[in-house]
Amino acid sequence: MNQTERTEARAAIIGLLEAIRRPDSTSTISDDDGLVDSGLIDSLAMLEIVAFLESEFGLSFRDTGVDPARLASVNSILDLIADSRS
Repeated sequence: MNQTERTEARAAIIGLLEAIRRPDSTSTISDDDGLVDSGLIDSLAMLEIVAFLESEFGLSFRDTGVDPARLASVNSILDLIADSRS
């Protein structure tokens, strides 16, 4: 994934996170912070992230399952997308 694609993917992920963030969360979305650990989202929001990645980026978790560590931060999600395209 080139830098332009990564930037566009990041914008899409941030947009999703803004939409599904916990209403009581005052955390800003940082690329390296743990999304659940920081209180930005709860564990159920992970299902929304998985569905988004499948529909938006064509990822499939059917064979590999969902590894929560790969969905822990914006950067880890971007790395997952990049790995799926290589």
